[in-house]
Amino acid sequence: MFHNERLRAVVPLPSFAPTGGTLWQSRRSKLGIALAKPIRSPGKFATLAGHRRGLDAPVTSLLATRVDILTMIRPMLALLLLCGPAAAAGTVSGPATVIDGDTIEVQGTRINLYGIDAPETAQRCETANGQEYRCGSKAAQALRARIGSGAVTCERREGGVPGRVTGICHIHGEDLSAWMVGQGLALANRQVTAPYIRQEGHAWATRRGIWAGTFEKPADWRQDRRRVEAAAGTSAAD
Repeated sequence: MFHNERLRAVVPLPSFAPTGGTLWQSRRSKLGIALAKPIRSPGKFATLAGHRRGLDAPVTSLLATRVDILTMIRPMLALLLLCGPAAAAGTVSGPATVIDGDTIEVQGTRINLYGIDAPETAQRCETANGQEYRCGSKAAQALRARIGSGAVTCERREGGVPGRVTGICHIHGEDLSAWMVGQGLALANRQVTAPYIRQEGHAWATRRGIWAGTFEKPADWRQDRRRVEAAAGTSAAD
């Protein structure tokens, strides 16, 4: 909050002011805001300085008001110091809540892990011997165990799901997207980025996670589910 006693501005003479030198004497309004009224005093200067002394400055002929720069930027500098470099860089950091295998929530912000696509929570896959299991829930559980109670730092990235916040998130310096793909718990999203294809190839070669059995791509599973739900809604309407 600005203090009026600390606010100083050089006030230019308006175009309709009398020539020959006019002083602007400061006074205070009922609200405590420093105002100015003209008085005659040729050859002097005009200032708006409240009750401060010795702060007179010349009035220019331009129609502009110059406010003390330090007074104006001091609150902004304080805000930046409070927020820290993370906020300035578009990052968020703190304890994370796992929503599913590729979505977490940090400081009230829901974030999609950049560049990957994990099985949905209700999605099921099959092991090598044909046993069905909930691969989506398993992916979320593994991500939750990996994060634990540590602080996650996420840096926002463009190119994710429209309307959602997408970010590269790290725990103890480790990229969570790379870890999920490397463990065979998520697929690299080739439509967004290619950095995690190498981890995916390693997971496939070692038959980790979903690569140990059979599964439907999460994007295909979502599309099939929407189709089934749409068909069910049409049948119910009939």
